Amino acid sequence: MSGPELSDQALVARALLNDDRHAFNTLVRRHQSALRLWLARLCHGDQAVADDLAQETFLQAWRRLGQFRGEAQFSTWLHSIGYRQFLMHQRRHPAERRSQAMDAVDLEQLQDQQPAVDHHFALERDLDRAMQVLSPHEYAAIMQCYVLDQPQEEAALVMGCAVGTVKSHVFRAKQKLRQALADWHTKEPS
Repeated sequence: MSGPELSDQALVARALLNDDRHAFNTLVRRHQSALRLWLARLCHGDQAVADDLAQETFLQAWRRLGQFRGEAQFSTWLHSIGYRQFLMHQRRHPAERRSQAMDAVDLEQLQDQQPAVDHHFALERDLDRAMQVLSPHEYAAIMQCYVLDQPQEEAALVMGCAVGTVKSHVFRAKQKLRQALADWHTKEPS
């Protein structure tokens, strides 16, 4: 019979005080799905890169566990490490972002060969293409605030910036998306 589920704070304390890797493994199991999903979204669906970033995030979290002060939730602290891993990856592999944009164009060409393009698919395709014009910070802010429905304060903690900066990223991203999707204001569903 197992006892009550330990909080993240209690598991962190066990991992730190007793070098309890089982406690840290419990944290990994508890948070890995959400972290991998979020990183995959940041990586425009590239699950292999997201998995690599998640693994590096957990390694960094283990190494830096003593730096976790408990001022935010453990998941927020973990996502902030993941976000830094994502930014480092973007700096090391700028060509990947262009490649993802090219993949979206290739997908469009395939769809154009079909006699009837589904309206929903066309909107999704255009939205994906529009998201490619966002900077990594703008993209992350939109993902945090609109896709994951996190408050801007939480997004600021994850992104390691001020709330005003998140608001600026969201504002600029919305302007770029509005411009990129302007044609959809005049399109009627078929």
